[in-house]
Amino acid sequence: MTMGSMHTLELAGRRFTITRASAEDLLAIVALLADDVLGRDREGAGMATYERAFHQIDQDENQLLVAVRDADDRVVATMQLTLIPSLSRAGATRLQIEAVRVAESTRGSGLGTALFRWAHEWGREHGATLAQLTTDSSRTDAHRFYDRLGYLPSHVGFKLPL
Repeated sequence: MTMGSMHTLELAGRRFTITRASAEDLLAIVALLADDVLGRDREGAGMATYERAFHQIDQDENQLLVAVRDADDRVVATMQLTLIPSLSRAGATRLQIEAVRVAESTRGSGLGTALFRWAHEWGREHGATLAQLTTDSSRTDAHRFYDRLGYLPSHVGFKLPL
């Protein structure tokens, strides 16, 4: 997976560039993660923890942390894509989509939908036959968005802090 520009999206006269995130994007990505009702309480542990996580993600060939830039080169969206080889479903590779955030300034522009379409294509190009994600049960707006994209609420998820 290469650094730099990966794809450009043109949406209603606005240009967005999808790139592999770099260490220089980390502050902007953490700000996006924290600019959220749930993120306000669970983000902000200090940059050292995010830097460690970023380096692990960046060195894993099955991971792609995305930074989406606007025409002014500001990071306005992010998502983390993970390819998961699996024995189930006849040895299918899954595309796990996590940590999706779109800046308030770009919501309603179609960027979220375009970004997911791009992610699905990226997954297919890397052998994935199934896209999956989790979303907090309180995120009803996100649930409607995922429904519109064709996702089905097929499982119940559980988490256990370790």
